[in-house]
Amino acid sequence: MSEFDAAADAVQAALDAGARYADARVMHRRYESMSARNGDVEELTQDESIGLGVRALVGSSWGFHAVPELSEAREAGRRAAAIATASARVPGPPIDLVPVAATVASWVSGCEVDPLGVPLSDKGDLLVRATETMRAHGADLAEGLYQIWDTAKWFVSSEGHRIDQRIRECGGGISATSIGDGETQRRSYPSYGGQYGTTGWELVTSLDLAAHAARIAEESRELLTAPECPSGETDLILGGEQLALQIHESVGHAIELDRILGWEAAFAGTSWLDLSQLGALRYGSELMNITIDPTIPGALGSFGFDDEGSPAVKRDAVRAGRWVGVLAGRDSAAVAGLGYGGSVRADGWARLPMVRMTNVGLEPGPHTLDEIIDATDDGVLMDVNRSWSIDDKRLNFQFGCEVGWEVKKGRRGRMLRNPTYTGIGPVFWRSMDMLSSETVPWGTPNCGKGQPGQVGHTGHPAAPARFRNVRVGVRA
Repeated sequence: MSEFDAAADAVQAALDAGARYADARVMHRRYESMSARNGDVEELTQDESIGLGVRALVGSSWGFHAVPELSEAREAGRRAAAIATASARVPGPPIDLVPVAATVASWVSGCEVDPLGVPLSDKGDLLVRATETMRAHGADLAEGLYQIWDTAKWFVSSEGHRIDQRIRECGGGISATSIGDGETQRRSYPSYGGQYGTTGWELVTSLDLAAHAARIAEESRELLTAPECPSGETDLILGGEQLALQIHESVGHAIELDRILGWEAAFAGTSWLDLSQLGALRYGSELMNITIDPTIPGALGSFGFDDEGSPAVKRDAVRAGRWVGVLAGRDSAAVAGLGYGGSVRADGWARLPMVRMTNVGLEPGPHTLDEIIDATDDGVLMDVNRSWSIDDKRLNFQFGCEVGWEVKKGRRGRMLRNPTYTGIGPVFWRSMDMLSSETVPWGTPNCGKGQPGQVGHTGHPAAPARFRNVRVGVRA
């Protein structure tokens, strides 16, 4: 039985059992990761799974069932419909689905070098060399890793969709930790946990991990004796990697429509946003242009079609500082009176698709980092995330970075350790007055959401930016 045939059988069985709508996904995923520590390969993981998940809609209630054997597709469809029927005995508000044209299509992500085709010995040598170099330059703990996902999907819906996709993702990074007298400091490259994209091994090659190993080891030791980040209000310049996490936590999660509607509240809370303010709320300064764009080549949140069969489309979330769009699915968008979905994904065949971030990021600004520093009389530059905390409405936050630098009279000065900053989302974003054009689509492969928990892959285009009168040096 082909993957398409199995998905079609599951959908037909759900319809026969009373569903008014059904869709099914067959997913085949191969995963590989390797980590090295202090010059030795410590762990190699290789995993492969295939299965089918089917959704059925009865009245206003969804049912979902998944099976690891494609021969059980019809039974999966019947069970999904039975679950939906049982749930419909306690009906909720009426649910429709935003219309999406039935599509027959194939989509493949860009990939120059198949990451699973690169010899394990070559990948291991890369991590070993980088960690040996970090140790030689003073790191007490030198670590490196890479991860690879190769996912094939086959999607069929009762509306006529028949879509297959192949999505290859990979990335990696290194970190150096130095231990002093009552002090531990870490420096990472290119970001904490590494950089990832929907692309081939060429991304990892372009990072040139070994070439940056000595620098980050030396910086981790230098941080042990660097002065503490001062406390108070000052101008804050954030590097692009840290700003990517700021976008993820204080914008990306806040604009997820299921959170705004209160559908998703158990794992990480809801949202401070109110749908009645869509199109009117001042989220940030006029430099704040946030897009939802799964079409960006190579970015980690890119795809051809989401897991409801909606095609990848670029949309505005914030335009000139005004909140204008959300991340939505076909059902949540219909409830909210919106005309689009396109942001629904599942992290595997055994998980129910839900609203997830795609590529949520800032469009480039008119400045460069050098110009931002030149224009800053008194401030702090911070980069690379070390810790984060945000409330359950995605409003009040506190972040810590690995490294900071004083900025005095337009010059970057001495290194600062333990830099932190805190703020309130819209107040913080309204204070942004300079934004660089040096955008990087940072990838986050570990976004958690839902119960049972799902891990999402998201992208966040970001560049260095300046924020005025931010509280820094928070100690508690």
